[in-house]
Amino acid sequence: MVSAAINSREASILETLNLTVSLRGTREVKDNYQLFRLAGQLDSYSDPIFRKVLDKCLDEGPSNLVLDLALIDFIDSSGLGALVQLAKKAQTAGGTFQIVSNPRVTQTVKLVRLEQFLSLQPSVEAALDNVKRS
Repeated sequence: MVSAAINSREASILETLNLTVSLRGTREVKDNYQLFRLAGQLDSYSDPIFRKVLDKCLDEGPSNLVLDLALIDFIDSSGLGALVQLAKKAQTAGGTFQIVSNPRVTQTVKLVRLEQFLSLQPSVEAALDNVKRS
């Protein structure tokens, strides 16, 4: 489902993503970034469709990506691998990659020392500020 939302600053398109039973999300496209709000589990079950959908979205542009993972309940090594590949693809396309995290996601990312590479942010606003500065 796609709907157009217009606010006073800029137009955006809000789209519900068809992922899996255990991973749900939306995509909001603005002039120079895409904001994905995800909930559920980013694991080996949801990883293939997650990669496919987000790769397609990145190909459509823009290449600045913000992933709001604040409502992710669980992430495993497959999910981390998908995030690393997506970050690399966004950077190769000349964009930025920001992740809004929660304590569970942060702990998992820090275990493998990827917090700087994946650019963990405390809030969507902080992530968007980084996009504007890039």
